[in-house]
Formats: sequence, structure tokens, C-alpha cells
Amino acid sequence: MKALIPFLLTAAALTVNSPAIADVLLIDVIADEPANTSSGLARPVNGQSMARVQQVFGTPLQQSAAVGEPPITRWRYDRFTVVFEHNLVIHSVVHR
Repeated sequence: MKALIPFLLTAAALTVNSPAIADVLLIDVIADEPANTSSGLARPVNGQSMARVQQVFGTPLQQSAAVGEPPITRWRYDRFTVVFEHNLVIHSVVHR
């Protein structure tokens, strides 16, 4: 036990004096993203089908092929991109 005490004191001293190291995750967020209201930029909402999005917003400028499982598809419009899981909207993002 006597041999263990200096070891524990040394370990405690190293822990207290060691600088903290951490990774920093930076997320680019558009703080002034227009609201999905009549006064902002209208765009698809979660749960809308691909057919409904196309009916309301027209044909997208670009359609990506489905990727992964569950299949994720992106449709690019002039001012926003819509992300689908299977055939339902899970997110819409305003372009910068």
C-alpha cells in the first residue's frame, strides 16, 4: 500500500496540471434563413411526398440518384434543395 500512494499522488498531480484537449465541431448555420411562411421563402415541409413537391414547386433543376439505406434523394431547385427519405421530405435547405 505504501508503494501505491506515491503513484496515486503523481497520477493525481498529472491529471490536475494537464491541459484539457477537445475537438471542436463547427457547424455552418444560416442565421437569417427565410422562414417557411408567406412572408419568407416557401419550400416543401417534412412529410410531403415527391409527387406533391413536384405538383407545388414544379420540376427540379437537378435530381440526385437515391443513395444508401434508407434511400436518400436530393432535388435541387433554384433557391433551395429538398432531401427525401424514400419518397417523403425530411428536410429542405435554403441556398446561400
